[in-house]
Amino acid sequence: MAEEREEIKVRVKEKKYRGQTLDYLKSLDVRESAKFLPSRSRRSVLRNFDKVEKFIKRCEKKIERKKRIRTHLRDLVIVPKLVGMIIEVHYGRGFQEVPITIEMIGHRLGEFALTRGRVKHSSAGIGATRGSKSIKK
Repeated sequence: MAEEREEIKVRVKEKKYRGQTLDYLKSLDVRESAKFLPSRSRRSVLRNFDKVEKFIKRCEKKIERKKRIRTHLRDLVIVPKLVGMIIEVHYGRGFQEVPITIEMIGHRLGEFALTRGRVKHSSAGIGATRGSKSIKK
């Protein structure tokens, strides 16, 4: 019975960004890959392509030396060459690890490292209410 059963072949769907494979997008230059970005991101990359290329070179050097990639550049647009890297983005108090995926292309680094934490309210402190005024601190 086990022999009769056919093997189920699972097809892994290759990730694409706007109809292009990731390998193809990574092979392109920064300015050539900007064609596939949304308009605002495309204009930003085309105006600051030297800044983006400099950051990519810095990342590649750090990966060779097996060091962490840390940056304060929250306004940097994520381009295909950054996919697969883990970049630590400054969020005001420290650095937050951001693993770059194909879905993040065209967004900014700062969108994934939030600067404001979630407010968690608990009970009032001593002296904050009338009932707790008389309690010694």
